Amino acid sequence: MDRHLDLVVIGTGSGNSIVDQRFDSWQVALVEQGVGPLDSFGGTCLNVGCIPTKMFVHTADTARAPGHGAVLGLDLTLRGVDWPAVRDRVFGRIDPIAAAGERYRATGSDRVTLYRGTARFTGVRQLRVDTADGPVTLTADRVVVAVGSRPVIPDVPGLDDTLGYRTSDTVMRMDRLPRRMTVLGSGFVAAELAHVFSSLGVEVTLVARGDLLLRQEDTDLARRFTELAQGQWDVRLNRTLRRAARTGDTLRLHLDGPEGPETLETDELLVATGRRPNADLVDAAAGGLALHPDGRIVVDARQATTVPGVWALGDVSSRWQLKHVANHEARTVQHNLLHPDAPRSSDHRYVPHAVFSAPRIASVGLTEQQARADGRRYVTATREYSGIAYGWAMEDTTGFAKILADPATGELLGAHIIGPEAPTLIQPLIQAMSFGLDARTMAENQYWIHPAMPELVENALRDLPLD
Repeated sequence: MDRHLDLVVIGTGSGNSIVDQRFDSWQVALVEQGVGPLDSFGGTCLNVGCIPTKMFVHTADTARAPGHGAVLGLDLTLRGVDWPAVRDRVFGRIDPIAAAGERYRATGSDRVTLYRGTARFTGVRQLRVDTADGPVTLTADRVVVAVGSRPVIPDVPGLDDTLGYRTSDTVMRMDRLPRRMTVLGSGFVAAELAHVFSSLGVEVTLVARGDLLLRQEDTDLARRFTELAQGQWDVRLNRTLRRAARTGDTLRLHLDGPEGPETLETDELLVATGRRPNADLVDAAAGGLALHPDGRIVVDARQATTVPGVWALGDVSSRWQLKHVANHEARTVQHNLLHPDAPRSSDHRYVPHAVFSAPRIASVGLTEQQARADGRRYVTATREYSGIAYGWAMEDTTGFAKILADPATGELLGAHIIGPEAPTLIQPLIQAMSFGLDARTMAENQYWIHPAMPELVENALRDLPLD
């Protein structure tokens, strides 16, 4: 069957939000092939990414709370973890949302057709969709590619499906908690899921290639996080996985380390070594789309690809693999589809991110190492949680906020926080950077509630040695 449409959107994560009532006069097709091993509607964030992981993180934070009780004079105990109940609370909320979203798109409008299957470009704005009912050829005046990314699996002998490893797509739906879990990786996903499973009683070993965890963060934060992680997990730095094998229920990992070969035995292996864009899965090159060396689709500031009438957004084209970036880019694409004579550009000046581990991290703007590499004039100030009254209340002795600014103008260049509620505390700094509020004005021209946690930000701003 062949069809020509006004618009085809491939991917139902952030791409799904583009088509609203303003497109009621358009003939639209949505194409979804599912997420990883799950045949789920709604994209990575809803099904296997930010939403379920943060629901597990909140559970993990609660499970850790008794361990902090002693320093507050409290005798608290975690008496047990009901893993099926933990898991089913999360997916009992998420799976119905995905199913309802699919039902709505399948039946909500006679002008929107949902195709379930793998879409591949066969030419310029031409796609073949392999559905359960057979192949469909779609052509369109406009195409949006929003197919996301997938976990990277290193090319290691023995590390294949027969080994039975997990990824972030599958690990949260395990039937039972293992006694031991090894996490391969040192980035966001590794840090968050190591926190989740260790808090629920799993013995976690984290294997990292480099000498720091979260090495893309400001170096001061990465060092502090690595130090704290070594106190709660078995952290193996400067290790390379050479081969893997299974003997019964035991996985055996052969590593090269600073002191030579090592053998590590574990019950579960979580591979968290990054994500790759899914441009190859839709054969973007066959559609004439230019690609970056890392496989991302090339787009301009308007999210337009190198083919007229084709846009891309989210992980498949963006260097920021973040849901809030994908949502922002989806709004840009939506506007440009509806208003081609007055296009907008995406604003990527100050993209923040957070790591929901233990402790939490949040960051926006330049790190100190980036500022130094760029030759920027800058000054920094660091304020410890232990230096504010609410930090005393929490007995937090490890967290801090670090701010970078231009010494002459007070322009905020970067902000980095490690500690409780870091993703919330950083938001005023994101706002200030986005709207051009300088450090001195921000610190002095408003009230800061005492003794609330934002005093951490206020005091760091006041500590900046500005000209």
